[in-house]
Amino acid sequence: MALSGEQFSLSAGDFAATVVEVGAGLRQLRHRGEDVTVPYGTDELPPKGDGAVLVPWPNRLRGGRYTFGGSSYQLALTDPATGNAIHGLGRWARWSAVRHEADAVTLGIDLVPQTGWLFEIHVEITYALDAARGLHVRLAATNTGSMPAPFGAGCHPYVALHGHRLDDVTVRVPAEQRLVLDDAQIPIGTQPVEGTRFDLRTGVRLGSERFDDGFAEVSHPGGRGEVDVATPSGGARIWFDEAFHYLQVFTFDELRPGVGGVAVEPMTCPADAFNSGTGLLVLQPSESWSGQWGIELI
Repeated sequence: MALSGEQFSLSAGDFAATVVEVGAGLRQLRHRGEDVTVPYGTDELPPKGDGAVLVPWPNRLRGGRYTFGGSSYQLALTDPATGNAIHGLGRWARWSAVRHEADAVTLGIDLVPQTGWLFEIHVEITYALDAARGLHVRLAATNTGSMPAPFGAGCHPYVALHGHRLDDVTVRVPAEQRLVLDDAQIPIGTQPVEGTRFDLRTGVRLGSERFDDGFAEVSHPGGRGEVDVATPSGGARIWFDEAFHYLQVFTFDELRPGVGGVAVEPMTCPADAFNSGTGLLVLQPSESWSGQWGIELI
């Protein structure tokens, strides 16, 4: 079996995608045979979280520690470089297929009680292709336990660069604030993007600039936010609904040998939300949450 588990192939018109069992990640999205997202092989681990689903928290938790409901918890430190817990509990688990059709697949997982996490949440993600509009994703969670549960979610697609270097890529991010980070890459405040290199609201050619930064106060005109990643040979738009109020933008020159990418991560909350409470969702028993995002061509 492939390292990423069972492969679920989707197609609609000129679009094709592959979703994987391990982590329920998006392994590839193509249009007319050309990569829209940065792919990885069936026998590779997804590099730098490529295509990952981030539940029940996105980004990092400081020291893997948090307090909730009067109790303190310690999670495994899955980001040894910074001494934090990163990107949740679903990345390295096998998700179960709920439905698989020619143009769509739904995968589900039960996040069961374990060390540092005593809650019960069922998560499902649906990837669907539309021949005209591209990829549509719906992520949903339900508290199946008997006590309130902290929750956050995000997804981690990388937009492909069509053979170009990051220097030639233009990125547009509709955010008014950037998150100021400490040495452990945990937010310690916000800063207006106005007048700084983080002002990407009208679209900026990267040149020598590189980012691994969180953004807040993201605009959703008409209920929809949009981030554009454009190259001289085309590009893609990551769109997301109002369930996602935060973004992480990560530019990487060599995600794979000779292949760069731009990660655009819609998130319900910033890093360390289990501690700060910023953007944190608290799901009551039987309560559900859902959010939608997708990828279109530009």
